[in-house]
Amino acid sequence: MRLTLRQLRVFRAVCESRSYSRAAEEMALTQPAVSLQIRQLEELVGQPLFEYVAKKLYLTPAAEALLKASEDIFGRLESLDMQLSDLQGSLQGQLNLAVESSAKYLVPHLFAAFRAQHPEVSLQLVVVNHAQAVRRLSISRDDLLIMSQVPSELALNFYPFLNNPIVAVAPPWHPLCARPNLRLQDLTDFPLLLREPGSGTRRAGEEYCHQKRAHFAETLEIGSTEAQLQAVIAGLGLALLPRHAASLELATGQLRELPVEELPLYHSWCLVHTEGKRLSPVARAFETFIRAERAKISALAERFSGRLTEKPAAG
Repeated sequence: MRLTLRQLRVFRAVCESRSYSRAAEEMALTQPAVSLQIRQLEELVGQPLFEYVAKKLYLTPAAEALLKASEDIFGRLESLDMQLSDLQGSLQGQLNLAVESSAKYLVPHLFAAFRAQHPEVSLQLVVVNHAQAVRRLSISRDDLLIMSQVPSELALNFYPFLNNPIVAVAPPWHPLCARPNLRLQDLTDFPLLLREPGSGTRRAGEEYCHQKRAHFAETLEIGSTEAQLQAVIAGLGLALLPRHAASLELATGQLRELPVEELPLYHSWCLVHTEGKRLSPVARAFETFIRAERAKISALAERFSGRLTEKPAAG
């Protein structure tokens, strides 16, 4: 098979965008040029790679297999580039990292601490919800992934490295803020603001409320954590959120953490990759950093505790 790297790059762009026109725009090509590359690739493979169903583009089994192989090919090339840099005495290259959306507040600070040790490493950060994270793991799309609920149905290596406390938040004028002790059941008289289906935080909160028999009569769906925070501040309802995600609003008094007896609900942030995955030197170095710097990571996480920290006085 005389596949070319260019054909594989075009193929990956179509897989990621599920659109010939968007792939053409991303690759700075015309749509006919993209179609030609895919047609040539299908002739080499001997099978169709894509099919349209109800005007949506889907990958065939052959495309799924080719995508997995292409990820391995490009991963090995990137690893080679990093190894050659390593032989020259410095760690260089790019860390391809995906994180669940509620971890996006913490992870840039985590990477900055890592980059202080390896200044020539760059970052490609993709923010996803839990369902998207599981899909990316199934095709080994990223070097590493940070998530809080590791799926048991996939063969994965994972390392828990930090608590992810989920708490109940309300605006400071809310009547529940005046009560010193609450049960989860006390919250159910008020609307609960939920993330979109596929969110790990939503799933964890719903499962926990069901377990505790706390059933909310009214829920509102909010499509992002930022919008959820603003909706709580606006008085549209309560929310169950990772404390890290609401730290600024809690520290500045825009929100209050409710003293619910059954909360926080604790999960752990985990560093995850597929079992048997060949990690690049940069990915290996980041994994080593996460395992070795627990004290530094805990200190970083303290910034997201919801408490304001005073700057040291000048002079």
